[in-house]
Amino acid sequence: MARARVTLTDVAFGGEAIGRLDGRVVFVPYGLLGEEVEIELVEDHRDYARGEIVAILTRSPQRVEPPCQYFGACGGCQWQHAAYPAQLELKRKVVADQLRRIGGFSEAEQLVRPTIGMVSPWEYRNQARFAFGRKYGELCFTRRGTHRLLRIDYCHIAQPGINARLAALQRRLPGLRLHQIVLRASSTTGQALVSPSLPPEAGVESGQPFLEEEILTRRYRVSADVFFQVNTRREPRPLPAAVGVPRVPLPPGGLSIADLLALLVLDRLEPRPDDLVLDLYCGVGTFSALLAPLVGQVIGIEESAPAVRDARHNCADLPNVRFVLGKSEHALLDAAWRPTAVVLDPARVGCAPEVLRALVGMQPERVVYVSCDPATLARDLRLLRDGGYRLVEAQPLDMFPHTYHVETVATLRHGQSAGPG
Repeated sequence: MARARVTLTDVAFGGEAIGRLDGRVVFVPYGLLGEEVEIELVEDHRDYARGEIVAILTRSPQRVEPPCQYFGACGGCQWQHAAYPAQLELKRKVVADQLRRIGGFSEAEQLVRPTIGMVSPWEYRNQARFAFGRKYGELCFTRRGTHRLLRIDYCHIAQPGINARLAALQRRLPGLRLHQIVLRASSTTGQALVSPSLPPEAGVESGQPFLEEEILTRRYRVSADVFFQVNTRREPRPLPAAVGVPRVPLPPGGLSIADLLALLVLDRLEPRPDDLVLDLYCGVGTFSALLAPLVGQVIGIEESAPAVRDARHNCADLPNVRFVLGKSEHALLDAAWRPTAVVLDPARVGCAPEVLRALVGMQPERVVYVSCDPATLARDLRLLRDGGYRLVEAQPLDMFPHTYHVETVATLRHGQSAGPG
């Protein structure tokens, strides 16, 4: 394969560094801004190329030695080679770039705040999904960019409860006809979940129907078939100034990124006693439960039946909360609600266009959009801006350190100089 020298000048959403080669964009995994590298081209297209680093000719001062023996082979982490402060700045930059390029917000650099990160960005992941190598009973991730299995004996970003069960199960069940094993652990409650149910010789409890997690001072049931991958590992830390004055009690012993995310949503929504709040894509009722004591009524909408069952259980003590099972776009079309405030927390695909059109028609005063994908966030914010909303700010949080994923809380207000950026 051909080789070339490239200076890396930018970063793409997805974690790869970007340079230029013969006028084309070239994507380089595991590079850092400012580095000059020698690459081997592994993809060569008319409009872009992709290269693997052969040698680092000019090394970034932000480059560090990754602690994980699997880094580079496993595709789970993209930035273990970058000092943690550099990772936080890269994530802020990615959010700003997407808002500018896709959303058309020319003032994106001023709108995007510095990323809120962890104090110690390790051992935080509360869920890990392992492919199962049947022949030897090995728990594996897949090798980067392939479907080939890579046996994993320890994951540096997983909570200790996950690594303990990984060690207990590794090569314990050879020949078992199984596709994958999901391990969950909560550092707030000490509970664990192993799915599916395994035979007794596994040596670990499995088949739990649910586990419980805590966010701030509320406990939530999360069933085995409900997606709930958030960073709930608490650590002693000062309350970031960006979070504002807490509207609810804080848990003793520290705060997690999930706690800070919830505090941000409550602060940015500015809940009032007479509010009707719509919590769209509400999951197990995380935000609904926290908002209910602060507002008049909360209506949560969620299309996952197991998640709605959990949400109703989690909010059973809150008479001013109700949940609607169904797609948000269908529920909004069928209802005559006039919400004063809305929380949006969609999956990576973002909001359905019908949801955004319905909100523009309803004209709630305040909208807080929680996003795990800057590209779809930028697309949706553009539609809301065109419908009369002003983007006040975007606050990134590092929910998943050492990966390219970034959570963003975007704050919007209706009817205030909402023209294009």
